[in-house]
Amino acid sequence: MNRPVTAVFAALESLLVAGIGVGIPVVALTFLWAFQYGLQVDWSVFWRAGADIWLVGHGVDLTLTLSAKSAAATGITGAGAPMLISIAALGFALLTVVLGARTGRRLAETRHRAIGSVSAIAVFAVLAAVVTLTAEAPGAHVSVAQGVAWPTIVYGVPLLAAAEVTRRRRGAPADPVTFRILSLIDRVPVLGREVALVSLRAGSAIAAAVMAIAGVIVALLLVTHYASIISLYEGAHAGVVGGVALTLGQVALIPNAVAWAASWLVGPGFALGTGSAVSPLGTTIGPMPAIPFLGALPTGSPTFGFIGILVPVVAAFVVTTLLRPDIERALGRNDTMVGRVVAGAATGVTGGLVVGLLVAAASGSAGPGRLATVGANGLVVGAFAALEIGVPAMLALVVRQPQRVSDLQRRAGGSGSATSGGASSKPRAKSPHARDQDDVVTERIPGLKR
Repeated sequence: MNRPVTAVFAALESLLVAGIGVGIPVVALTFLWAFQYGLQVDWSVFWRAGADIWLVGHGVDLTLTLSAKSAAATGITGAGAPMLISIAALGFALLTVVLGARTGRRLAETRHRAIGSVSAIAVFAVLAAVVTLTAEAPGAHVSVAQGVAWPTIVYGVPLLAAAEVTRRRRGAPADPVTFRILSLIDRVPVLGREVALVSLRAGSAIAAAVMAIAGVIVALLLVTHYASIISLYEGAHAGVVGGVALTLGQVALIPNAVAWAASWLVGPGFALGTGSAVSPLGTTIGPMPAIPFLGALPTGSPTFGFIGILVPVVAAFVVTTLLRPDIERALGRNDTMVGRVVAGAATGVTGGLVVGLLVAAASGSAGPGRLATVGANGLVVGAFAALEIGVPAMLALVVRQPQRVSDLQRRAGGSGSATSGGASSKPRAKSPHARDQDDVVTERIPGLKR
């Protein structure tokens, strides 16, 4: 494809990504408008609500101001004051990340990747600005700067990363920006660079393992608490269309629930309102919204909680043990006790940073009053995760493992020739009565010829 075709192709890709993301909440609310409200309400209200949901899903802060009647109907103290919605429904952001990476891989197959990337990101920024400006309503306000910046970053960073990784895998030269970054990295001493890269790999793998186990736990909780979830659905009286819209909203919050489960495994736990706590030591929850999937909250058995805390510890030890040969090669001649401790500590810092950032992105304010605190403190969770990952990683690197037979033979052969000193290097004459070992092997294995 030539340059104009590549630019148009990239623009259509970004239009498709934005359309899918915004379309999911808007279509669900449109069905609600048609079947639940009988087309009696202005449809622009539902468009603005869907646009707000999409923006909040990408981390954009939303300020809501309820009318006096609506605030009194909620029964929440302070509902009449402006409330900040800063918790991101990460399902929408995750969808944008996946589709952005797909666009980057497709652009890597063209000869004009730079033009395509600029076109895609620029068009997506324009679409985000349009959505942000049309989402403005008397009772709902979003920052135009955040509405343009955050969705564009969520889309653009995976696009550029996936495009560059795809090109490098195919042996293509790096673009000027990547070449400049790599040249800056090359200025770092070899030892520091290699240890940092392998620690980044190990820490990210451990954080991914913790998140995967947290996802499995969330799935098990949803299955085992199925009756409680259904009872909350029945109590909502949302109808078929309202139930579908409610389900889509909960699906968008599943990544948040996984991040909260990870904070529970790490130890600090999370909160569903000011004064509440869901941690391995117990569960204390006050009044909260009747969201069906919240019926799967753990009751908090201390025994099971302490077992859960072992998850990041065991994951760190196992992953570091598997990656130990790579870490030893990265240390090279500096493979000392201090070097291994530093590599383990760097792995812990990386894992804690990844877990803390994910937890922080999944937390924030969800409404007025006590709902202003929902989720976990990313800084605290990250510090606990760094400790629980770093210590086992250091132990896995410091504890000496049994050497392989090939290593022992190689070292024995090298030491034998070195310790002979001034002795003759000629082979020792065999006794005429001694049988050659090769003859014995040949006799015991029929058909083997020397």
